[in-house]
Amino acid sequence: MGEKILEVRHLAKFFKTGRGMLHAVDDISFSLEKGKTLGLVGESGCGKSTTGRALLRLIEPTAGEIVFEGRDITHLSRRKLKEARKDMQLIFQDPYSSLDPRKTVSQIIAEPIEAYRILKNRNEIHERVAELMSIVGLAPRLFNTYPHELDGGRRQRIGIARALAMEPKFIVCDEPVSALDVSIQAQILNLLQELREKMGLTYIFITHDLSVVNHFSDEIAVMYLGKIVEQAPSEELFANPLHPYTQALLSAIPIPDLSVRKKRIILKGEITSPIDPKDECRFYKRCNYACDACRKLPELRETSPGHLVACSRIGEIPKAEGLF
Repeated sequence: MGEKILEVRHLAKFFKTGRGMLHAVDDISFSLEKGKTLGLVGESGCGKSTTGRALLRLIEPTAGEIVFEGRDITHLSRRKLKEARKDMQLIFQDPYSSLDPRKTVSQIIAEPIEAYRILKNRNEIHERVAELMSIVGLAPRLFNTYPHELDGGRRQRIGIARALAMEPKFIVCDEPVSALDVSIQAQILNLLQELREKMGLTYIFITHDLSVVNHFSDEIAVMYLGKIVEQAPSEELFANPLHPYTQALLSAIPIPDLSVRKKRIILKGEITSPIDPKDECRFYKRCNYACDACRKLPELRETSPGHLVACSRIGEIPKAEGLF
């Protein structure tokens, strides 16, 4: 086991609505080793992005603890949190709306440097911005261009350069390639991988695309309606998915080979409401293997070294074959 950079204990985030409390993230726990990547996957609305923002305290958690490098940051004051955020950054999903359209590329990248007064001399700031642009593959001629003049891939490179400006140790990547063309996705993923190796970065990589996360993450956590239902090393999860929801997700990944007949698991039934949910398995109404025992909310437990599953019927569910 390597050095832990992040520990999350019983994290929860609820939102008050007119119908009750919406459980966006509901009692999740995990840890992350320094220099590793944790992939957080699941359907839209499962709580992935809310988890990422709660970890950085861009939204305040309802309950739980967030320990970063051995320090509990859950209740840090605004001043102390600002200092801690030097080491924690976010790459946004939309590479256009996350950039100020009134500022040039160099001004956007320089913004955190100026806000934290890391460099005060204008020439030094320009040199640092030029260095960051080179690191992420932005040509020097784009120094004074505006975001609307660039394509999605270059815009996302600006967002990555801005995140790197503080020399962080930990970055939350919130679906950083979902808004990009497939060819550009590969370039951005390769860039993030190179940066991790060169700079020793630690990532939480949020996505709904399992085929992407398989090649990018060391470990994968599968979320469903605010809960982590399965967590395992990437290779183990794809080779031996145990939770019925994980199996269904893997079966939906397209294979570019017409000669391969792939088993497809079709989910049926009603999706449980995340507003004041009952104390039962969130996947109960859609699961093909549900029984009376599933009425009780299952705990996330280890079934083999490093492989955790939240299901009452582990050992009874047939092994998935021909999914990927």
